[in-house]
Amino acid sequence: MNHSHRLFNRGFVSLLCTQFLGAANDNLLKQLMVFMVATGIWAETLGAGGQSVPALCLTLPFIFLSGLAGQLADRFSKRSVMVVVKIAEVPIALLALVGLALHSLPLTLISLLLMAIQSSFFGPAKFGVVPELVAEDRLSQANGTLNMFSNLAVILGSLLAGPLSVMFDPKEGNSLGLTEAIPWAPGVALLVIALAGLASVQWMPACPPANPRATISPTLFGPYLRSFAEMPPVLLTVMLAWSGFYLIAMMALMIVPEYEQILKIDYAQASLLMGVLAVAVATGSALTGFLSGRHIRPKLIPCGGLGMTACFLALGLSRPSFGLVAALIGGVGFSAGFYIVPLQALLQYLSPACARGRFLGTANAMSLTMASAGAGLYWVLTSPFCRLEMNPHRVHLVCGTLALVGCVAGTLRMRTILREMAGERKKTPPENVDRRGLLADPAAEPATEGAAE
Repeated sequence: MNHSHRLFNRGFVSLLCTQFLGAANDNLLKQLMVFMVATGIWAETLGAGGQSVPALCLTLPFIFLSGLAGQLADRFSKRSVMVVVKIAEVPIALLALVGLALHSLPLTLISLLLMAIQSSFFGPAKFGVVPELVAEDRLSQANGTLNMFSNLAVILGSLLAGPLSVMFDPKEGNSLGLTEAIPWAPGVALLVIALAGLASVQWMPACPPANPRATISPTLFGPYLRSFAEMPPVLLTVMLAWSGFYLIAMMALMIVPEYEQILKIDYAQASLLMGVLAVAVATGSALTGFLSGRHIRPKLIPCGGLGMTACFLALGLSRPSFGLVAALIGGVGFSAGFYIVPLQALLQYLSPACARGRFLGTANAMSLTMASAGAGLYWVLTSPFCRLEMNPHRVHLVCGTLALVGCVAGTLRMRTILREMAGERKKTPPENVDRRGLLADPAAEPATEGAAE
């Protein structure tokens, strides 16, 4: 094990930079595509609710390939997997450059799909390598920091996507004052970021394979079924709570581009809303890591869930204005940090090292399955084909209702399992559960030296 008791060691800093650049590229291409199919040059091609198509291009590879990706992350060095993935990102960015320069929707969608495929192989290695780079009692801080950097990358991608969308499809009276399109500009940005990501991953130190004798299953869903069968109940509950978040998050993200028409703003201003969301998630994640200290605190999860519920319902019931929407979106993002950081740390902590990649790959597949369901549900709610034609702004009410139901059900189930775990620890401490008082929760046994509570 190569982990360090210092949080900001060379390997973790390399991971932060690589993740930052990769997330920025993913978000830049995704957000540009969403703008173009929602209200831009390809709006007529895909029709109402067309932004669900790029969303599905981003999510489906994770569903079908995360099982294989998780097995590879266990069988081979996670560093090697990440290096190969970042090499692949460069020609994918070149393809996107060509597709955008030619105004070709098929080529651009293919590049988005390929970007999602390489990201699906990056995910299990990225999350699985964290416990190999930092000590267990730094997991909450590490995940809070990783989420903060990921959302700073979303800010960068969103802020770039707005002006680059204006360059790609300048409308009359745009905020940049452009009169002619610069269609190659977004592709050049994608290529530069991809090259920077390839450079940053080179700094990561060598990581030995976690399970070099692991067999690679050629089936798409076999690894998932095997993981479900092997996961203890508490880990399965954590995975379901983590993946359920993405159903709501995908629906909420698909609403944001619609504010261009709802609030009568342009691409650049709409991208500021994404920037506000990302700043808020980064802030909430960083604060959660700080408050957790050297413990994992499941009690913060319902706080985040209830905060998201309140902000979603307020968004859906209020009369939208730019300031109010920005403030409430910020509240959603801030609360999300409190929800996802403890769950992410629990996924890593409760997964055995020899199967961590496979378990995290299964969690990735579940989360993106739920995200795809969110994209589909958004289409059902807003598309005229299903005759519901809900105002996109009111979809926040659905998000809030789902968040409340999930928060209540998940909290009750989580506390029950944590009590069971606490009772079992009094008998025989399991190998992978709370070995050093790391899991801080009111349901656990009384505090001992080194525990927070």
